[in-house]
Amino acid sequence: MKRRRHLSPYRIMWLFVMFDLPVGTARERKQATGFRNSLLDLGFEMSQFSVYLKYCASGEKAESVGSLIQHRLPSGGKVDILTITDKQFTNMKRFYALSRIKSGGKVAQLQLF
Repeated sequence: MKRRRHLSPYRIMWLFVMFDLPVGTARERKQATGFRNSLLDLGFEMSQFSVYLKYCASGEKAESVGSLIQHRLPSGGKVDILTITDKQFTNMKRFYALSRIKSGGKVAQLQLF
């Protein structure tokens, strides 16, 4: 009998990609747009203009997605990848204008087992 792993808030990961890319030339703008589109293709959601995030069911999945991003990096600019647990994400205080946004509990991605 196969043992099921429960979804622990300490195993579920959130992957953040934060970047500052040059957009001074047409070529740089095309690269920056291509990078943003590749993040969307990988299932990321835009949190802020240069901050994208993705829900991952495990640290292994987050590591795998991080490797895919490394192969899609544009030639210029700065890109940071941060991984945090679902528990840490739930504790994050998020605001839009003056209203607080409730963190966690609502994942737009569907996961099948």
